[in-house]
Amino acid sequence: MSLSIAIAQFNATVGDLAGNRRAIAALAARAHAGGASLLLTPELSLTGYPPEDLLLRPAFMRACAEQLQELAADLAAYPGLAVVVGHPHAPDKQADLRTPSTQQPLRWNAASLLRGGHVEATYGKLELPNYQVFDERRYFARAGAPVVFDADGVRCAINICEDAWFSEAPRRARAAGAEVLLVLNASPFHLGKSEAREAVMRQRCAETGMALVFAHGVGGQDELVFDGGSFVLDAAGTLRARAPQFEPALLRVDFDAAVPRAGSIAPALPLHAQAWRALVVGTRDYVEKNGFPGVLIGLSGGIDSAVVLAVAVDALGAERVRTVMMPSPYTASISLEDARDMARRLGVRHEELSIAPMFDAFRATLAPVVRVWEGDTMEENLQSRIRGTLLMALSNNTGWMVLTTGNKSEMATGYCTLYGDMAGGFAVIKDVRKTLVWELAGWRNALAEADGLQAPIPTRIMTRPPSAELRPDQTDQDSLPPYDVLDAIVEGYMEDDRSPADLVASGLPAEAVAQVLRLIRLNEYKRRQAPPGVRITHRAFGRDWRQPMTSRWREADAAGGGTGPQHP
Repeated sequence: MSLSIAIAQFNATVGDLAGNRRAIAALAARAHAGGASLLLTPELSLTGYPPEDLLLRPAFMRACAEQLQELAADLAAYPGLAVVVGHPHAPDKQADLRTPSTQQPLRWNAASLLRGGHVEATYGKLELPNYQVFDERRYFARAGAPVVFDADGVRCAINICEDAWFSEAPRRARAAGAEVLLVLNASPFHLGKSEAREAVMRQRCAETGMALVFAHGVGGQDELVFDGGSFVLDAAGTLRARAPQFEPALLRVDFDAAVPRAGSIAPALPLHAQAWRALVVGTRDYVEKNGFPGVLIGLSGGIDSAVVLAVAVDALGAERVRTVMMPSPYTASISLEDARDMARRLGVRHEELSIAPMFDAFRATLAPVVRVWEGDTMEENLQSRIRGTLLMALSNNTGWMVLTTGNKSEMATGYCTLYGDMAGGFAVIKDVRKTLVWELAGWRNALAEADGLQAPIPTRIMTRPPSAELRPDQTDQDSLPPYDVLDAIVEGYMEDDRSPADLVASGLPAEAVAQVLRLIRLNEYKRRQAPPGVRITHRAFGRDWRQPMTSRWREADAAGGGTGPQHP
């Protein structure tokens, strides 16, 4: 017996049901021409993942059912090919209606076997994740009855993503006679996730004695990025094939009975390459799937806007990126020089618009009613808001989207200005801590130099002390702890849920811990108004982080030491 399985690692677009159907059909044609007898697609490949509250619309569910039937008919052109497709499913005639909030919704996160022009069988997902970015219990009911089918004499079973992160669904499949486990996935990327996936799937192989085929999606969807890297393991958990990360692929693996032969194994990317590719893919897909012709960036001569510019050019090409330098009376001449240099290196259109006249006009208008003096927070924020206004005016004029340049360290502490540097459509590095921003800049420069190209980011941008340049001789460390300390606190407290006492016990300064935690708490209202951005850690501000803006609880309260209300 010989079985050939192809994995369709493709970039689905949420809500583009007809487009996704055509993409699956095209991949089926390629798989069939290459001799495959089974094609496996990712989780919810017909709708894109996650469709969120589209699932609550009866018309959407009806359209999904119609497109599934059309796809089955399309695939009749490829005799001998079975295709497993992910889609939402209404198991009875009432299932596409929104049910009362006290009842489980009658929908499944499902996968169907399409063969011979028909839907031959449908599997409903057992394990519904409801943590981090997932809220599948809002939409789906648990199912999990095994679906096992014959493919060229090999007994294959379907699982969907979270099912295989636990033992029950694979165990049920094995008990029903399965020899190969087919796992459809939409597993959002974060640093370290690809290694974790393979490790957990090896455990499932060891427990069940089945080979495992892991089909994963690729591409960006709002904040989320799907990194591909689909793979095949034999029953011992040995890697037999792997698709590349962050790019579409059609991976084919041949089996002798239920034993996969060795196939192509794409190398695993190192951490910095993963982070950069995630930022590039997430930015490109947000821009292109939402129909923006290009992007605008306020280029300051600093490291954050430099990294955002380099990502944008890698994602879209220089011709679709435009930069604007907006100097104020406090802008250093080297900032102007470095911004010009970087724009020249990357070949983007670059302009300079002085904000000094507008700054003076605002101060003159406000002078009769407020006290204005150099270095005041109001005066600092005026400069940032003038810049935001100019960028948004250009956005309105051109239709191009503004990319903001704030990093995770700034978002955590509120070192950013509402309606100023936070104004824009997409925040490329909002989940990148400042120390990682520097590391990524160095990595990207080294990558260019290894190819014999000029480094995109001037050295002086990477070595200058960071400054918002909103008052004379300002540096970030006038207001914040050193970034290595700040980032360790953000990582420990916000990402890993460590307590303040634990952070101090690990060697972090108690004063800095108290300062940063206070700033995180006070600036939730800013983060709620921030644009979406690429998620690269296991906890990002946004879908992962749901803290109340109005709250009097303090971490010290747990030990009986509450501080009472505080206000920004």
